Formats: sequence, C-alpha cells, structure tokens
Amino acid sequence: MSSEVSNLFPSSHGMMAEKVRRFDWGTTSLGPIERWPASLRIVVDLMLSSAFPKCLFWGPDLIAIYNDAYHPLTGNKPDSLGEPYRVTWAEVWQDMLPIIDKAWAGEATFIEDHMIPVARYGVPEEAYFTFCYSPVRDETGAVVGIMDTVVETTSKVTTEKNLKSEREALMRLFEQAPTFMTVLRGPDHVFEYANSPYLSLVGNRDIIGKPLAMALPEVVEQGFVDLLHTVYKTGEAFTAYAAPVSLIQPDGTVEERFLDFVYQPIRDADGTVSAIFVEGADVTPRHLAEQALQDRDDRLRELNESLERQVADRSAELDRIFRKSRDVQIVVGLDGVFLNVSPAWETILGRKPSEAIGRHFSEFIWPEDAAHSQANLDQAIMRGDLTDYETRYTHADGSPRWISWRTTTEGDRIYAYGRDVTHEKRQAEALQHTEEQLRQAQKMEAVGQLTGGIAHDFNNMLAVIMGSMDLLGRRIGDGDPRAKRFVDAALEAAKRAANLTQRLLAFSRQQPLRPESINVNALVANMSDLLRHSLGADIRLETVLTGGPWQTHADPNQLENVILNLGVNARDAMPDGGRLTIETQNAHLDDRYVAAHIGVPAGQYVLIAITDTGEGMTQDVLAKAFDPFFTTKAVGKGTGLGLSQVYGFVKQSGGHVKIYSEPGEGTTVKIYLPRTLGKDVEAEEDVTNATALMGENREVILVVDDEPAVRQLSVDALTELGYRVLEAEGAASALALINLHPEIALLFTDIVMPEANGRKLSDAARLIRPDLKVLYTTGYTRNAVVHNGVVDAGVELIGKPFSIDQLAAKVREMLDRV
Repeated sequence: MSSEVSNLFPSSHGMMAEKVRRFDWGTTSLGPIERWPASLRIVVDLMLSSAFPKCLFWGPDLIAIYNDAYHPLTGNKPDSLGEPYRVTWAEVWQDMLPIIDKAWAGEATFIEDHMIPVARYGVPEEAYFTFCYSPVRDETGAVVGIMDTVVETTSKVTTEKNLKSEREALMRLFEQAPTFMTVLRGPDHVFEYANSPYLSLVGNRDIIGKPLAMALPEVVEQGFVDLLHTVYKTGEAFTAYAAPVSLIQPDGTVEERFLDFVYQPIRDADGTVSAIFVEGADVTPRHLAEQALQDRDDRLRELNESLERQVADRSAELDRIFRKSRDVQIVVGLDGVFLNVSPAWETILGRKPSEAIGRHFSEFIWPEDAAHSQANLDQAIMRGDLTDYETRYTHADGSPRWISWRTTTEGDRIYAYGRDVTHEKRQAEALQHTEEQLRQAQKMEAVGQLTGGIAHDFNNMLAVIMGSMDLLGRRIGDGDPRAKRFVDAALEAAKRAANLTQRLLAFSRQQPLRPESINVNALVANMSDLLRHSLGADIRLETVLTGGPWQTHADPNQLENVILNLGVNARDAMPDGGRLTIETQNAHLDDRYVAAHIGVPAGQYVLIAITDTGEGMTQDVLAKAFDPFFTTKAVGKGTGLGLSQVYGFVKQSGGHVKIYSEPGEGTTVKIYLPRTLGKDVEAEEDVTNATALMGENREVILVVDDEPAVRQLSVDALTELGYRVLEAEGAASALALINLHPEIALLFTDIVMPEANGRKLSDAARLIRPDLKVLYTTGYTRNAVVHNGVVDAGVELIGKPFSIDQLAAKVREMLDRV
C-alpha cells in the first residue's frame, strides 16, 4: 500500500488533483496519464500544489490543466479541463494568439490589468487580469507547453475607474464652485488641489505640490499654519468669519483681504486625519462696506456725545493727573506758601500733602539749597517760567531727595511740576565713581609696567653686587673682622635693595608665583607667633577664624608676606598700642557689589580682614593708599610700596582688595581671594645641611647669560661650591658646548636674552639631551616660563638676585633629584 501512495500522481490531494487523476486523458492528444513524460508530470505536480492561480497549456493543442486556485476563473466552463485553449477560450483566441506565439517561441510575457473579454458565463464580459505566460521546456530544452500564472483584477480596476470618475466629477464641482477650495495633504499641509477662485486669491502662484509655509510664506507669521496644525492634530474643524489675511500680489505689493472659511479635516478609512479641506469666500467688499457703515455710525454717535463727554472727561482727567501722577504738582503763592499739593508729594517725600498746605516751601528745602531755591522762586515771579531747575527737599526720614522743577506763572500763582530725579543723580554719582576706579586701575597698570622694567635691570646689577660681596665674605672668613663687617654691611644693604625690587615686581604683578591650595585658618594660625613678635608688647593680636573655611589657590609665602606687611603697617598706625584683629570668612560677592567695583567678578571668595584700632586715614590719603611710592611716614621710614605690593599680589592672584578707614576710627583691609576646591598641601621640612650642598668637580654645569658680569659671578659662585663650570654668552654657543660635552649635568640659564630666551634654549638643548636638567634665573619673567603670574608646571626657577647659599641649595636639590 505504501508503494501505491508513493506512486500516486498527481501527488497532491486537492479538488483539481482528483479530477486530473479521474480524467480520461486517452481522449486527448496527451494520451493516457500513465505514459506522460516526466517533464509534464513534474510541472503538473508543482502547479497543482501551488496556492496561486495557474493553468498549464501542454502540447501543440495547448491542452488545459489547472489548479484549484484557477478553477473559479473558468466560470461556467466545467469542461475546460483537458480542452484545447482555442476551444475553451475561443472568444479571445485571436486576441491572445500573439502572446501565445511569443511564449511558444521561448519568451515570457507579463501584463498587468489587461482587459480580456472572456465569455465565462455565456456572453463576453469586460474582465481584467494580471498574468504571465511562461514557456515550459522538456528534458531537451524544447518548449512543450505554456504556464499561465494569473490573478483577476476586475474588481480593482473597476474600483479605480469609479474613483477616478468620482474624482473627476468632484474636480469639476470644485472648479465650478463660486467659493475658493483647496485640499492640503499631510502634516506639512502640501497643496494637493486648488480651484480657480483659490488660485486667483493667492495671485495665481505655483503652489501645487508645495507645503503651505513654502508656497505662501507670508501667512506663517499670521497664525494660519498654527491653526492648520491644531485641526490636523485634534481632528476638530475650525471656522472663521471675516478673518484678515495679508497676501502678496503678483506685483509684489501686500494686500489685506477678509475671508470667511472653514478648515475641515479629511479622515482615512481608519479615522486618521490625512488631509484638510479648505473652503471659503472672499468677503472683503462686504466687510469693508460693513466697516465703513459701522465707522460712520460710530462717528455720528461720538459726535453726539462728545460735547458732554469732553467737559466731564477734561475735569476728570485733570483731577486724575493731579491725583495719580508720579510727578508732584503744586500751586504756590507769590509769597512762597503752598496753596495746593498733589498726592505724589507723599510718594516722593514721605509727607502728607495736607501738612504742606499753608506752609512756606523753605520749611521743606534741604538746608544747603535754601538760598538757591529762594532765588529760583524770585526768578519764576519775574520771568514767569522756569525749566529743569533742580533742588533738594528733605524726606520725612531726614534724607535728601532731588526734584527737577518746571514752572509757569499765571496771575498771583505759580504752578510747578516736580520729578524725582534722586535715582538718576545716584546713578550719575556711581558712574563717576566707576570712572575714577577705571582711571586708578589704568594708572596702576602703567606705573606697574614701568617699575617692572626697572626692577629687571636693577636685579641684574644687584645679582653681581650681592654675589661678589657673598664670595668676598667667604674668602675673608673670620680672619679680618673689620673687613668682614664692611662686607656684611654692604651685603645687608644689597639685600634691602633686592627686597625693594621684589616689592616693585609684586606691585607690577610680575613676580613669579607658585600658588597652591591654602587653608587660610592654618596659615594665619601658623603666623601668630611671628606676628606677635613683630607687633610688640603694646599691641594685642586677636584672630577670629571661621568654621569650615573654603580653600583658595595662592602663593602661601607671598600671602604670609602680605599679612605681615599689613601687620607692620597697623603697628606703625598704633604708636600708643592697640588691637590688631585678623578675621577669616567665606564670602560671596554679588552682582550689586561687583557693579560698584570695576573688574571684580561675582562669585565665592575667601576673605581675610585685617583691622587695627589706629589713627585711620582721611579720604584723600585713602584715595592714594595703593599708589606706588606714596607714604605718610617720615623720610626714611617707608618706601611707599607696602600697600602697592599688597594690591599687586592680590590682583595677580585673581582677587580683590578693599580698604575701609576713617580718621580716628582705625583701618580695615579686606582681601578677597577666589575660592578653589583644592586640598591643603603640607610643606616639606628642609633638613639640608651646608656640607651636603657642596658640589664635586666631576659634576659639570653650563652657565648661560648675556650679561658678562652676571655670568662671571655665577661661574665663580659655582666654582666656589666645587663644581666644574662651562660658560656661554648666548644660545648658539651654549648648544655647541652641549654637543661637545655630554657630561654636562645641569643647564643654568638666564631667561631674558637678546639672541633667544632661556626657554627656547632649553627646548633646543633637550632635543640634543632629553635628560638634561635646566635651572632658570631671571630678574623679570616676561612670560617665558611664567604665565599669568604663575610658574609653568615642571619649571625650576631661582630669581635674581640670589645668595650663594640659595644657589647652592637649588643646584644641589636638582642634581640629587632622580
């Protein structure tokens, strides 16, 4: 039985497969089914198992064999199975013969929606099919049949025709409509159709296929696109009457039209809005006529009412102005006595108007302006009118208020109108103060640049003097006390001069800083003993340190110098003793504060306030306190650079400094340094001894300086310290020596040189010797290794003038560093 199932042909079990098995094929040109060739049997099996309508026409007679899906297409022709094509479809045989011939010749043909007038139900009908006639070949490659793969599209084509007819009818209706119409498709409102009235309305522009915003850009700002968006999103229609719209005309002019219109959403079969139908009428002539009629009626009504209203309004207006105006209005007799005062009197001066009536104006004038105001009253009586004269009146709280007056005199009365200009006056004063601050800052900057240049040259000379005296002192030793005393005195004077140049650099904001994160509480606490020793027994030191102080980023050594400097200034201001208070706080400088202090950014700061109970300063002295070389001390008691140094350091650190002082009330100096989020950095203890600082002859140092005297001093000092020293006057000769002497362990170079600065020399040297250690020296940085006042990362620097001990320590430190 299994053999019978496996030999079953056709192998499928559909209706047509059963009919094929039962059909007497011996009556056809195909012969009995048992003798069918393999090619026919394979094609028949594939076709009968397909769910798509297929019909095989086999052999010269084109005998029809078809599947279940094809069967409904035969209509009332049940005998078509096993019939020749020309018999079953005789009515279309001649029409289809060219396509059949092409397939028989080996060429497939595919046609969509083709009308074939088949007579499936006795009479020819208008039927449409999409089909493909494909040649079928046997084992030898010869064409032995035609496979018809077909689907009927009559319903689709009929529907499309009907829709097209309906659309054409609708378009004719649109075109014949007296109102304007258009259809806007999709969320971008693309013009799909517009009738003649609509095109005429928009100046016959080319709009079809374009979004509304592109086709009619002038309507975007008028809100119409937003209205369309709302209708599209909500699906709710919108209706407008006599809506104004401005449209660009063909000649470029803009014309305002008034339209009645409706936006009606168009929905798809699933209810989704896909388009908007716009229909309306241009009612501009009607609207203008109605508006003109309305305007005429309004004018007539206003004309009838105007006389009564004008009288009432005039009285009410004058009273309202008198009561509501922010400017004060007064009536004054020729004797200066107030006869009437408006409510603004209380707003401006805080006094009831009733308190002024019957009293002389001089009772309210600011005392310093009394004579001036009486003169203005006399002038008003004589001339009749005054314009924009200003005087101060006394507010109820005792403060002055500036009022600008305009007057007119009629008969025995003076009518005056006064405006409060106190705010404008204060603004003008604030502007003047800001301008003074700007001039002061510019002056300080100019002097700073000058002093910085002087300090550079002076430091080079001091380097030679101090170094030479230091070397001389080492040679003399303790053998000649008198000579040693002379040398020490000269060296001390040179150090004082060096300190002066450091103050010049600090003031000019050109000293190299090494900032780090600082806890100001710890810094002030660590200085307490030093400050008490510097202040003396008659001055009591008090510290008020805030809890949880913010960190700031500054050079701790320079900040200590600033605090010590201010402490010494305070000591000198308290010759009979007193109290010095150092206070730390977290502070915020707001917009109001920085608006009055030019160049100060708003933000969070760490505040160090140093207050004394000394003599204080007058305003004249306070205005010059930061000026370089300005001092109130006796000759020889001060350089006038102390506060200038404070100013320069604080500004160089990105901060702000302010002095508050009055004669006899002491002085407070407030230093604001910007807050930073860094951590405390603990200083390392220096345990180096003098013996360890000496060098060895095997250690070679190259000295580069364009100043012969300074270069010679460095060579002598390093030789004295035990090193072997080479020297060069500039970058070119230095690079030549580096190439010749690979044993050079340290490059000791000046920064400011005419040929090439020290930084450029260092960069070139490290191209030859990447491991070469470099120590810079300078009396003035000029942004070579110091930028914005801060020494560049990884840079080693010793400032001129330096002592032999300082040089020894720095060189030893660098050579010993791994």
